[in-house]
Amino acid sequence: MRDLVITLIVFGSIPFILMRPSIGVLVWSWLGYMNPHRLTWGFAYNFPFSQIVAISLILGLLFSKEPKKIPLNALTVLWLVWVLWMSITTFMAIDSSHSMWEWERTIKIQLMVLATIMVMKTHTRITALVWVIVISIGFYGVKGGIFTILTGGNFIVWGPPMTHITGNNEIAFALVMTLPLMRYLQLESKNRFVRIGLIVSMFLVAVSIIGSYSRGAFLAGSTMALSLILKSKNKFRIGVVLVILAVIAVTFIPQKWEERMATIQTYEMDASAMGRINAWRFAINLAQDHPVFGGGFDTFLPELFRIYAPVPDDFHDAHSIYFEVLAEHGFVGLAIFLLLGVAALRNGSRITKLSKDRESLLWVHNLASMVQVSIIGYAVGGAFLGLAYFDLYYHLIAIVILMRLAAEQQIASDSAPDLTAIEQIKNVTDEPGLRSTNGQPAE
Repeated sequence: MRDLVITLIVFGSIPFILMRPSIGVLVWSWLGYMNPHRLTWGFAYNFPFSQIVAISLILGLLFSKEPKKIPLNALTVLWLVWVLWMSITTFMAIDSSHSMWEWERTIKIQLMVLATIMVMKTHTRITALVWVIVISIGFYGVKGGIFTILTGGNFIVWGPPMTHITGNNEIAFALVMTLPLMRYLQLESKNRFVRIGLIVSMFLVAVSIIGSYSRGAFLAGSTMALSLILKSKNKFRIGVVLVILAVIAVTFIPQKWEERMATIQTYEMDASAMGRINAWRFAINLAQDHPVFGGGFDTFLPELFRIYAPVPDDFHDAHSIYFEVLAEHGFVGLAIFLLLGVAALRNGSRITKLSKDRESLLWVHNLASMVQVSIIGYAVGGAFLGLAYFDLYYHLIAIVILMRLAAEQQIASDSAPDLTAIEQIKNVTDEPGLRSTNGQPAE
């Protein structure tokens, strides 16, 4: 039954995607973040729904008459340079044929981000995209939070099977990035029941993050909570709420969770932590040997570990977005990647300044603040997890670009002279009784 429902939804959306490409971005995001087909047991489990939606979206873009111009600024240029550099390093990789598969997957994501920038330019569309992201990822957070409460936190929360957020670390990481977006929707919504529902959902997502037993997510979540307090107008009230939630969590979490988090301070005695450090040293050694282009996509391989890792037989994945990029794209790629993140945060700060105290841009101000918190969560949590090409991060950058465009257009519109008023004044001065004998307006 689930297979049929998902198939009907996807194929039923195709005519609408062809007419309105923005719907294609929403459907593709739903499939990419929620992975509903992985919750089935039949033919839909491995069906290429995302490819079908992507093709429909591209066709819709080709035939759509609405403007599809990409706003060019330092952030979009850096993003395009990053995409170009990933392509160059793929062809210069140690094994380019091996790296090509990961490059193709990453480029498909970047193309969808490009489509987002092209068509999701209005307040309604941007907020709709945020809703899709929150519902898709938040579903697993709410589900995991309920599971954690019912089981007393004695079992680990996992993500949907056969996806990029299957692992406990990955799903917790995605939830950390999603929480601030939930806060934006809670601020934006005018419906009291929706606001209450989002508050309950945020609590359950926070419980789910704790129930993941992810140390990286714990650090990222703590940093995100601090950033959320600093970004909020009611800092004291938000701070008190977070402290109360922390006290409740500490009261009910099992002893083994505390023992797991305590290994952050005693990482030398933890085999998993030492394996990550071995992988990071591998990345540094490989990058020193290939400083410009790195090793190319998917270069964390057992055969290369035997050459570059201090402990050759202790093979681990990157477990860090920074060391992942360093190993795969060299020092140049790491510099571009870091500049992209800094530029996104700086643009977020610029947007909040532009929209401050402007009623028409209150939504931009709130969303920009929360997206900054999400990016900070990504930056901290990513230090311990190899998701450098995670869709959500690039969608956040796309949202920053779109918000800057919306803010600049609104400010330009607010600053423009009132042409209607000018025309009325002109009509009044053109009345015969208000003109002198020489045709000039009367004094």
